[in-house]
Amino acid sequence: MLVGMWASVLGFALVAALLTITPGIDTALVVRSTLQGGRRVGLWTSLGICCGLIVWGLLSALGVTAVVTASRVAYDVLRLCGAAYLVYLGVRTLLASRRPDDSLRAVPAVQQRSGRAAFRTGMLNNLLNPKVGVFYLTLLPQFIPAGTTVLGVSVLLASVHFVEGVLWLSLMTLAVHHASRLLRRASVRRTMERITGLVLLGFGARVALERV
Repeated sequence: MLVGMWASVLGFALVAALLTITPGIDTALVVRSTLQGGRRVGLWTSLGICCGLIVWGLLSALGVTAVVTASRVAYDVLRLCGAAYLVYLGVRTLLASRRPDDSLRAVPAVQQRSGRAAFRTGMLNNLLNPKVGVFYLTLLPQFIPAGTTVLGVSVLLASVHFVEGVLWLSLMTLAVHHASRLLRRASVRRTMERITGLVLLGFGARVALERV
C-alpha cells in the first residue's frame, strides 16, 4: 500500500506541476501584484492563491465541489462571482496605470499595502474559480488508493500542489521584481500594468462566458 501511495503522490505531482506552470489567471494576478506592490505583495498574493488549493482539497474530500459541479445554479453563481472579481481587478489595474508619473516612481508608498490584503486577494481569486473545484473533483479521486482515508490523502495531494504552486509563483514574483530597473521607467510600468489589466479583463470575460 505504501508503494501505491507514493506512486499516486508522484503521479499527481507531475499532473499538478503541468497545471501550475501553465500561464493563466494566477500568473496574471501575481504579475499585477508584483508590479503594483513589489516583491512582498507578490509573495503574499502567491501564498493566498496556494492556500486556496488546500481549501479546495478539503472541499473536494467533503463532497462540496461535487455539489457545486452537479448544480448548474451553484456553478454559475460561483463562476459569475469569479468573473466579476477578475473584471474588478482588471479595471483597478487599468485605472492605476493612469496615475501621474511621480506616483509611478513612488513605488515604496505602494509597497506599504497590507500583506494580509494581498493574501486575501490571492485566496479569493482562487476560491472564486470553479474550474479549480472541477479539477480537484475529477482528478483527486483518481489518485486516492483504495483502502486509504479520502480526507487525509486529499489534503496530502493538495499540499503537494500547494508546495509546487508556492515555488513556481515565488520564482515568477522574484523574476518580475528583479526586472525592477526596467520597470522603474514610468512608461514601461504603465504599459505593463495596462497589458496586465487587459489580460485580467480577458480572463474575466472568458470565465463569464464559458461552460463546463
